[in-house]
Amino acid sequence: MSDKFLRHKQPWTSDEIQKLHRLAGKGMSLKALSKALTRSEESIQARAKQDGLKVSKLR
Repeated sequence: MSDKFLRHKQPWTSDEIQKLHRLAGKGMSLKALSKALTRSEESIQARAKQDGLKVSKLR
């Protein structure tokens, strides 16, 4: 893993949640969301599941 995330276990801000909803609604991939939000893919998956969002995972 070449990308390191220094925000380990940081709480989500309301701005980040809004951005996640907006970008996931546009159909962005999990990897792209990870880079846009500077969070790990696992963190984004967990938050999306909590909020009931569908995140596409490119294969």
